[in-house]
Amino acid sequence: MIIAWILSLLLLLSTLIIQLERLAALEVISTNTYIESQKQFIAAEKAILECERNLSHLSSLDNASCHIQSAGKHLWLISSKEKPRIEVLVFLDEQTHKVSRLNWRQNFE
Repeated sequence: MIIAWILSLLLLLSTLIIQLERLAALEVISTNTYIESQKQFIAAEKAILECERNLSHLSSLDNASCHIQSAGKHLWLISSKEKPRIEVLVFLDEQTHKVSRLNWRQNFE
């Protein structure tokens, strides 16, 4: 009887260890995924900023890493080509060539 009780405790402990190993592996995967997604988000934001800076010179943005669409009345919609997709609505002052960001959103597919 005591041997059966000890074996059941050992089985429970081994199951606990297996579950803890799985949890630790999932935590490592989660952390790596978070870090990688943050890097991609920062890269997309940098691409958007580059397009904002050069918005008054549209001819130099032919091979840019973003899509630029006119929204009328000096408003421009800029979106990144790479994932995650970020869309920004900006106002371009034609006299000073100053770009003001009105809003932004992350476009989920």
